[in-house]
Amino acid sequence: MYDYVIAGGGSAGCVLAARLSEGGAKVLLLEAGYPDSHPFIHVPAGFTKLSGPRVNWGYRTVPQKHLNNRDMWFPQGKTLGGGSSINAMIYTRGQAEDYDGWSVPGWTYEDVLPYFRKAESNRRFANRYHGTDGPLAVSDPISPLPISATFLRAAQQAGILYNPDFNGATQEGVGYHQTTTREGRRGSAAVSYLNPARGRMNLTIVTRALASRILFEKGKAIGVEYRVDGTTAIERALAAQEVIVTSGAIGSPKLLMQSGIGPQEHLKSHGIDVVADCPGVGENLQDHLDCYTVYDCNGPHSYYGVDQYAKQAWWALQYLLLKSGPVTTNIVEAGAFVRRDKDSKTPDIQLHFLPAYVVDHGMMRIPGYGVCLYSNLLRPRSRGTVRLQSSTPDAHPLIDPNYLADPYDQRMAVEGLKLAREVMAAPAMRPFLANERMPGQKMQSDQDLSSYVREWGKTDYHPVGTCKMGTDKMSVVTPDLRVVGVEGLRVCDSSIMPNEISANTNAPTIMVAEKAADLVLAAAGATRTKAA
Repeated sequence: MYDYVIAGGGSAGCVLAARLSEGGAKVLLLEAGYPDSHPFIHVPAGFTKLSGPRVNWGYRTVPQKHLNNRDMWFPQGKTLGGGSSINAMIYTRGQAEDYDGWSVPGWTYEDVLPYFRKAESNRRFANRYHGTDGPLAVSDPISPLPISATFLRAAQQAGILYNPDFNGATQEGVGYHQTTTREGRRGSAAVSYLNPARGRMNLTIVTRALASRILFEKGKAIGVEYRVDGTTAIERALAAQEVIVTSGAIGSPKLLMQSGIGPQEHLKSHGIDVVADCPGVGENLQDHLDCYTVYDCNGPHSYYGVDQYAKQAWWALQYLLLKSGPVTTNIVEAGAFVRRDKDSKTPDIQLHFLPAYVVDHGMMRIPGYGVCLYSNLLRPRSRGTVRLQSSTPDAHPLIDPNYLADPYDQRMAVEGLKLAREVMAAPAMRPFLANERMPGQKMQSDQDLSSYVREWGKTDYHPVGTCKMGTDKMSVVTPDLRVVGVEGLRVCDSSIMPNEISANTNAPTIMVAEKAADLVLAAAGATRTKAA
């Protein structure tokens, strides 16, 4: 028996486990993946090697009808720290308008800003927007390549203003990314939150523990069933206070549906007894779709496209002795947020500059020196679903982001490519580039670029919305993150976001968990007061 059983050891789960056990509660954290012991997790450049099944669910989407019927790779973290252990470590929060636009009581920008500050230990900023005493290390790039600075100049020549802080008073502009790193090491949620809490006697962490269903008694969640290490033996953990689901925008709706919470006809079709008919579970899936322009350099201005073992040995020595050099890079060294739609009042396109060939998730090996400029549409209007493939817990779900279903998204994807080309054609970049490899100069019309997106567009790894928070009939959780129709159960991760954030989603997910911890502890305090 525990006070809280947390199903999912990703970013949100690590935060909640640390904060609730810090408050004295007895907590069990279940994670389906391995511990975060893979050596590449902890060195920033190592994330480019983190694609295998030891740390990654390796999902694929259903065929995307607006992207040439491709079934697309859809990676999600499967290790302690979740996405924060395998991502590119970019620290961005989105716009104030994102949170105000949720229109959910208690979740305006001014409501959530204190939780961003509470989480953050920023190496450069200390002001109204940034904290310096939190667990999450946030730092500047250590050794960015000179061509990343060239990109900053080129973007300004293309009319984009310089912005030293994407998370400050305004998001719009071009600049270097801050990252969740410190002294050349990744600062994942597992490292930042869970490691300092591991010695607590009231915190139990079980890895390789796949949650199969939530247990209910008279409409109240009382625990979780799970299996460890792929065995068939079923274990049960009981929760005296609450069960908290933190399995992400794919895993959380899957676990709810396996447990009988979701659209009743879908559940019945898989032989699952309905605990609560909740039609919004697995609906409202949103993700950032991005695409890339790729350029060959005319000299050694970028990272080399194919591993060179002698150079790698030198980089490793430089890292060990000086904590500098290419091993400290997150590759995505700089970026921009830009208004491309004339009717938009805030940025609607995000650019990521990578001083390397990184094509098809880095799976395409291209020798030589090159750079990429990725573009993604920040506020997609297309909506997709997560559905069960079967009631078997091991079965991957059916993931349908439904990319480019809305004509607006199709138009903005093309606009993003045009913007990227304008920046890369600026005078500052010309001395360093030999030619445009992708899409290639033959691709000029909107129709050409639309065809290119359908062939090469990919996830930007930011799914949200499948257990959305709100007060309408499609809401899965209330503003205090309680699951509608049952008691003793909350969902606390990126799946509760009603609409996509206009940025990378890891920092907002950590914010959600920080706020959730306060909501849970406040409810426990109210229960104790009532009992007394």
